[in-house]
Amino acid sequence: MSTSEPAGLVEREEPPAAPPAPPRRRVGWPKLVLVPAFVVAMLLATWLWFAQADLDTVSENALAEGQVSKALWQHIQLTVISTFFVLVIAIPLGILLTRPAFRRATPVVMALANMGQATPAIGLLALLVIWLGIGRRAALIGIIAYAVLPVLSNTVAGLKANDPTLLEAARGIGMSPLGVLTRVELPLAVPLVLAGVRTALVLNVGTATLATFGGGGGLGVLITAGITNQRMPVLVLGSVLTVALALLVDWLASLAEVLLRPRGLEVGR
Repeated sequence: MSTSEPAGLVEREEPPAAPPAPPRRRVGWPKLVLVPAFVVAMLLATWLWFAQADLDTVSENALAEGQVSKALWQHIQLTVISTFFVLVIAIPLGILLTRPAFRRATPVVMALANMGQATPAIGLLALLVIWLGIGRRAALIGIIAYAVLPVLSNTVAGLKANDPTLLEAARGIGMSPLGVLTRVELPLAVPLVLAGVRTALVLNVGTATLATFGGGGGLGVLITAGITNQRMPVLVLGSVLTVALALLVDWLASLAEVLLRPRGLEVGR
């Protein structure tokens, strides 16, 4: 007799299951569409209002010869440059303050950063102008000092919130301190750090309007001209452009939060 099993009863080995696909980035259409649509509608409404507005000579002079595009470009430059230096200062400093050798300095540094934001922006700018003179440098230093706190505090909080068991496991498999920092600590802290950067960007857009008082230019030139000369169209245009820029910057930062978040943190979301 044959001891072989019937063909229909032969057990077949199942192929190994494919590894799960990495989670996809979730950027819903409301996040992509709502804010830009609102900004476009606001700018369109402003343009239609200007089309039927009766501008006098003072208003025309304030808005003529590329003054609007010049002020907008200066405002963007102030925001980008100040944000760059905020990141260069605050993130490395936050990393340093979470290392054992420098933890005692954390209260002092955080107190100084709080003083920078607690000081009224216009008063801080006035002091810097007295010290450094009129120009963009004084305005940039004032904007940077005002926006360091959110990024610094979020970097420190994000690194301190990491699970110590994960860090011990990373050290246990032979990772160097630099490897633990770059491969474990910083990726886990990315969401909080990006939230601080987003806050700093919006702060910089708003604070840059005060740069005009120190000779730094920006959309504050249009706003102060509209207030000083009592010309509503100039004031409205400067204010609307500032609000639109702040909304667009916040929208771009919110997209960056989703796209730059480590994929492992999205599992189960």
